[in-house]
Amino acid sequence: MGRTLANKKEIVADLKETLSDAQLAFVINYEGLSVAEITDLRNRLRPSGASCKITKNTLMNIAIDGDENWQPMGDLLSDATAFLFTGEEIGAAVKAYKGFQKETKKTELRGGVMEGKALSKAQVEALADLPTKDELYAKIAGTINALATKIAVGVKEVPSGLARGIKAVSEKEE
Repeated sequence: MGRTLANKKEIVADLKETLSDAQLAFVINYEGLSVAEITDLRNRLRPSGASCKITKNTLMNIAIDGDENWQPMGDLLSDATAFLFTGEEIGAAVKAYKGFQKETKKTELRGGVMEGKALSKAQVEALADLPTKDELYAKIAGTINALATKIAVGVKEVPSGLARGIKAVSEKEE
């Protein structure tokens, strides 16, 4: 039994909502993947706040129609298409996909769309090299901690240096 018009409208509305929350959408060819493998991909993406949706290209075309941010995705729609939508953790999501792709060797990354610009396969893969939000927080915290430590050592050194100077002067006078 085919989908009803109401069901298709519901799917398009869901896609539009997902697109409105996404920072990056990348498109893969999922031909040859089993249901278990698609579930594995979804489970790998979930910790990074990303999701994987499989829908007909015509429904995605309807969802992106009129939305300038996602319009370039239309060029990537062909054959068996799966859409991976990322939240703030873009690098972590791309890393999760690349790990899955390395193990299965069944999917092909076609490209992506971010902030209204089409991204090539190489550009999407380069996003995996970016540090995650947690890694950036750790670097910032480490930098702040190092700065505070240097200030504390410097502040402590002023009275210590003064005390050593006074002691040296007093010993000299004796």
